Amino acid sequence: MPFEILFDEPHNAQIGPPEILDHQLNQYFADLLKIESTRELAASPILEKVRDDATRILNAVVVSGNSKGLAEGGSISAVAWNIERGIVFAGIKDALTGDPRLAAKDLYLLTELDHGMARSGNRFVAGELAEAMGVNYAFAPVYIALQKGSGVESAVEGENTLSIHGLAMLSKFPLKNVHAVALPNGKDKMWGKEKRLGHLRALVADIEHPLGTFRAVTVHLDAHCSRAHRRLQMKIILDHLDTLPQLPTLIGGDWNTTGFNSQSSTRAIMGYWRRVFMGPKNVAQNHLPHPERFFERPMFNDLERRGWNFRELNQLGVGTLHYDVGSIEKNTNLRDWVPEWCFPFIFWAANRVGGKVSGRLDWFAGRGIRTVAPPQTIGVSTTADGTPLSDHDAITLDFVIK
Repeated sequence: MPFEILFDEPHNAQIGPPEILDHQLNQYFADLLKIESTRELAASPILEKVRDDATRILNAVVVSGNSKGLAEGGSISAVAWNIERGIVFAGIKDALTGDPRLAAKDLYLLTELDHGMARSGNRFVAGELAEAMGVNYAFAPVYIALQKGSGVESAVEGENTLSIHGLAMLSKFPLKNVHAVALPNGKDKMWGKEKRLGHLRALVADIEHPLGTFRAVTVHLDAHCSRAHRRLQMKIILDHLDTLPQLPTLIGGDWNTTGFNSQSSTRAIMGYWRRVFMGPKNVAQNHLPHPERFFERPMFNDLERRGWNFRELNQLGVGTLHYDVGSIEKNTNLRDWVPEWCFPFIFWAANRVGGKVSGRLDWFAGRGIRTVAPPQTIGVSTTADGTPLSDHDAITLDFVIK
């Protein structure tokens, strides 16, 4: 069942410069951290102290830039990439400005970007990337983080300044009719080790490209939820798009199609054992990189039934997130929501397929567009010292408007 969406007032949404996200909410974080559920927060006197600023931030969209770009060639190029908060900022910036597979694209649909978080240097990731790339951008907050983060992030030096996390859209060409759509949480974000105010949102804008105006949508579906909840979140997005003037549309981002019900550790463990009985090799080869085949099939069926194409817009069967049993960092993060006793079994199953497994979590879907080249999954690997730029690979697409 979806959790209540607090602070959702889209009719009062502000569109403007980064300053519209300034706040002094940090003074209330210690008290907010004592609250154990959204229901408890809704009944607490502290809600009235934080309501105005939290509502302003969680309905706002920062829009900036005046680049009008130049069309290169006869197609539109797009990238979708979960950049893992922007923690490895210098490497990400170098990839987006210097890697020929990613640089100089028309459109970037980016998920997991921080604004004033210690783990990413307290920088405004979206704004600094857009400035380095010389493009327009829109940034939509989704959470006000009450802590530094989960896993190894909780131990980083320094303190958060603005404590905002969100998603973004970067474009060479003007962004018009920019707005965001609230998505109900699949897990109570006020319960557990990483407490947050807010809810996921899809970011929508019309792109005035020289080859024709089209609509773009940055999407980040919930990770800690059920498959049915991800399907519900996608339905809300598609329903909203159907209310807008019809335009060719590209949806892209991290859909978290793990195939798991991660609403709680118990459900995740039950799902894990189901996959053990299905056969670790079978799951690793036929399900994790192909969530559209079985575990997440209802959501993908909904897309096709409503006229959205995803099969031709993605490199099917190629994973975008990779799990290595030797990764201390990822195992540390996993311990935040999986009991310690599970790890020997997880390692056993993963080692049955070589110690590494890959799943496809990142996707494009489109309506009214046609691909002109095979879509690609880009392993953006590491910095010079071997640090991964992100836990996700990027995906790219070249298309034209039908």
